[in-house]
Amino acid sequence: MTKPFFGTDGIRGAVGVEPITPKTIVHLGWALGTVVKRHYGKGSVLVGKDTRVSGYLLESAMEAGLSSAGMDVTMLGPLPTPAIAYLTQTARANAGVVISASHNHYSDNGIKFFSPNGSKISDEVQLEIEALMSQSMTVVEAQELGKAYRMDDAVGRYVEYCKGTIPRRMDFKGLKVAIDCANGAAYQSAPAAFHELGADIHVINNLPNGFNINNGCGSTDIEGLQKLVLEKNCDVGIAFDGDADRVLMVDRHGDVVDGDQLLFVIADSLRKQKRLKGGVVGTLMSNFGMEKALQERDIPFVRAKVGDRYVMQELKARDWVLGGESSGHIICLDKATTGDGLVSALQVLTQMTFMQQPLHELASEMPMYPQTMINVCLPQGANAATIVELKAVKEAISQAEAILADTGRVLLRPSGTEPVIRVMVEGQDDALVKSTCEEISKVVKSQL
Repeated sequence: MTKPFFGTDGIRGAVGVEPITPKTIVHLGWALGTVVKRHYGKGSVLVGKDTRVSGYLLESAMEAGLSSAGMDVTMLGPLPTPAIAYLTQTARANAGVVISASHNHYSDNGIKFFSPNGSKISDEVQLEIEALMSQSMTVVEAQELGKAYRMDDAVGRYVEYCKGTIPRRMDFKGLKVAIDCANGAAYQSAPAAFHELGADIHVINNLPNGFNINNGCGSTDIEGLQKLVLEKNCDVGIAFDGDADRVLMVDRHGDVVDGDQLLFVIADSLRKQKRLKGGVVGTLMSNFGMEKALQERDIPFVRAKVGDRYVMQELKARDWVLGGESSGHIICLDKATTGDGLVSALQVLTQMTFMQQPLHELASEMPMYPQTMINVCLPQGANAATIVELKAVKEAISQAEAILADTGRVLLRPSGTEPVIRVMVEGQDDALVKSTCEEISKVVKSQL
């Protein structure tokens, strides 16, 4: 059976570490339907998925659970995660469900929920759902059972929406674009959007079979796209992950342009056009080079905790619209309610077209600082947060920061998924960065 995959945008610990089974998903659908009906009354819940084989089984189980709670269900089929967020809002559904494990192996799967406005569900609603997972199901009376429908034009609706996020009279005629769909959820929508906008497209990994999602392709393995860009002499390459909420790009020289650089390109181009609202939200892991480049341009920059949920919180608190992560999860709140790989890629191509500059020139204005990370494994029972606060560790960090001065930074971060402390150092001098990271790691190890 599929392994569980629950992140900060999914149900956390609702089924512990047990494998996901159809029975569990039926129960989860019932819990979701019960809570949604409690808050919004009886209505419809949209259910979409990526292309992994387990989606066939889990979408049926989710449909059964929602129906048993008295909620109607609209099945969307394979579709990017952000497309389900968009359709939940525009179809006036009471909630949206995504069955996807994002960039993970095909054998994993997980569940993400969206609220009626297309954003991730609140912590309060999520806790209500989790609480019901410990209770027995109570199926509604026969006359109150939900019905199931299918939205046949879901892909077309999403493509039209994505095309609408760029200026009305703009197109990409004359641009040669390579696209890697990761054999995932963007296999239909991404090629359609760029083709309809006039680009000359070359597409790979758009033939999903249920098992090849993220397999040596997409944003987690970009080498194939790099080769395609060089072979076809493309202007740009675009790589999505399995559920297409992330995007990385390749310039015409075959060099990878990561999420930090893409975020900078969008922000700096908007600044030059005097259209940037507020500043930029990155994360603790965002490259120091982006922070320095934004500061030099008087663009405000703040760091959130790692995770798109925390980036979103900072954006909303500051009434800004642009944020993201190095992984390519970019949020353009003036265009979408969540991170959207296709929308983000369109914004980058829009800036390339508007500025009349290739991607490598736009990205080169942000120097990428060398970064070294060492994972220090913790013994069983060790408290990572306590170790980070030890006097010897703090002194090692202070000494390193004094050496780096304003040309670099140090970060110690307990992992949220593994028993390790991540020691990260970045700065202008690669050799200094490596030696400094090694020294701090030695100190951390000595305190274990």
